[in-house]
Amino acid sequence: MVVFAGILLLVNALYNLVVWPRFWTRVSRDERARDAEGRATAFLRVHAILIGIALLLAVVSGVAGVIVLL
Repeated sequence: MVVFAGILLLVNALYNLVVWPRFWTRVSRDERARDAEGRATAFLRVHAILIGIALLLAVVSGVAGVIVLL
């Protein structure tokens, strides 16, 4: 069961590290990301924070997965 948990944590980390950066490219190109003067909008800032948290959790999951499997 511990091996399964470790593998699941690593799969979770890999999935998040693949998906979220691609989502960031879509969000940053969205017309709602910048106002008429080119400044970042709340839409972009909120998504940047959410993606940052998701990537941080991915790193933590990856480290935890490695530790569990060792």
